[in-house]
Amino acid sequence: MIPAAKPEIGEDEIDAVVRVMRTGGVVQGPEVADFEQEFGKLVQDRACVAVNSGTSALHLSMLALGIGRGDEVVLPSFSFAATANAVAATGAVPVFADIDPRTFCLDPAAVQAAITPRTAAIVPVHLFGHPAAMDQLVRLAQAHSLAIVEDAAQAVGARLGETPVGAFGATACFSFYPTKNMHSLEGGMVTTADPALERRLRLLRNQGMLRQYENEIVGLNNRMTDVAAAVGRVQLAKLDGWTRRRREIAARYDEHLIGVQTPPVAAAAWHVYHQYTVRIEAKRDAFRERLAQLGVGSGVYYPTPIHRLAPFLPAVDLPETDRAAAEVLSLPVYPLLEDSQVEQIIEAVNSR
Repeated sequence: MIPAAKPEIGEDEIDAVVRVMRTGGVVQGPEVADFEQEFGKLVQDRACVAVNSGTSALHLSMLALGIGRGDEVVLPSFSFAATANAVAATGAVPVFADIDPRTFCLDPAAVQAAITPRTAAIVPVHLFGHPAAMDQLVRLAQAHSLAIVEDAAQAVGARLGETPVGAFGATACFSFYPTKNMHSLEGGMVTTADPALERRLRLLRNQGMLRQYENEIVGLNNRMTDVAAAVGRVQLAKLDGWTRRRREIAARYDEHLIGVQTPPVAAAAWHVYHQYTVRIEAKRDAFRERLAQLGVGSGVYYPTPIHRLAPFLPAVDLPETDRAAAEVLSLPVYPLLEDSQVEQIIEAVNSR
């Protein structure tokens, strides 16, 4: 069986972990500082604050921006629940807007319709590695004096025009979970161009202090370990090559797959294919079972939109979100795939 995803943990990563473990200093030390500096090169040298997960990155962004009870935050329902959880955890209300059916990202027109006097922020999700329509969303946010928090958990290295994701919003949030395009075993990163926000994020991640026992605000323990940062630094050095491989595999799928709707790419968008997501308009589950019988794993991201999950359930009509949830299927696209496996996947899809 070709798995739907396969994390990369090689000898370089293992050596990095052992090296840090031998130092005896393993929590938020020099490896974290170096990782933050090196990651900044991906986001136009914005400040980077490493944390223990992508969810923490989103949550701390909300707290740093002062978002909480009485506020509304507009975001897509077609995402992982963490996007909305981070908003709800502050006491703010997630307000769900529909997606562009071509890119699976927020539809700016739907965002415009969802804005009220209580709206404080917009959270575009660069889903599957495709950048959201940031040119339009930034203009919309500026017109209404709203903050933008980019959910770039799946989109490290993606860009729109010459601007990378992570360089548009007041903050941007990345995830380094093991199945992401690069990982740190577990971890996340917040990027910002605002020195005041950077300082507040650093306080929030470390119990409200920059110096030990000099607590300035109420904070949390969302630190990244040096072990995780060491793995992240190794993976960051490999990211360009892995992205090229993902795009190469995606190009072969684009050229050869038949009978499914392959993912279009918006003008000026640089897609990094965290997922290669097709649409199956009828009998998706049966199609997925047939792929499995032919030795090809796949994933459905996401079968239940957030607005249909028990903690939320607002009265909202999101037809494109519901349609996507019923039709999407993600095929293996990770760099460890061999050419022969790519051909096997193409043959399996085309055999329906």
